[in-house]
Amino acid sequence: MAPRGLSADEKRVKLLEIFHETKDFYQLKELEKLGPKLKGIVSQSVKEVLQSLVDDGLVQGDKIVFWSFPSHQGAVIQGRVDNAKEMKISQHTQLLEIQQSIEREKSTRIESESRTAAIAKLQYMKKELAKLDEELTAYGACDPVKLEETRRAITLGKEAAMRWTENYSALLPHFLHHSMASIEDIRKYLEIDEEYEDIY
Repeated sequence: MAPRGLSADEKRVKLLEIFHETKDFYQLKELEKLGPKLKGIVSQSVKEVLQSLVDDGLVQGDKIVFWSFPSHQGAVIQGRVDNAKEMKISQHTQLLEIQQSIEREKSTRIESESRTAAIAKLQYMKKELAKLDEELTAYGACDPVKLEETRRAITLGKEAAMRWTENYSALLPHFLHHSMASIEDIRKYLEIDEEYEDIY
């Protein structure tokens, strides 16, 4: 059975071990040689693993040289822990404020027959409004605004049709005069049948 390759997390740990065990500075090419030799990391994956460590702040570097010391890793982890603690305190404070706000609102909304009736009426009115909206949508074709838009579209369509037929009527004699084609050939080319007539 073939040996199992290293997982992404295992590669990260092992590459970081190279830095921490040697406490030295490395170029990418050096790491690509040391990775397979010392830790069994495939050289083609070293660059990607190194970049993920840099992105997470566990390895520092410029464009050429990279380094990481155990003390820095501890500082990074401690910084994350401190941030998490601050976030927890902030979110706990927010939670308490929200809970207090809910309690205040509850105290101002004392249950009574009139309040219950008002809530029921509100629910009923919302349902009625939804029904009326549906009905209005169904009669949308009769909506005065939509009717006016339709009339305008029809007028514009008719004007465009008249303009094109006028253009055709004006250009047809020009084509006949300047070309050797017959009127039948021009009509056939433009896909205009014998029943065509101008719109006025």
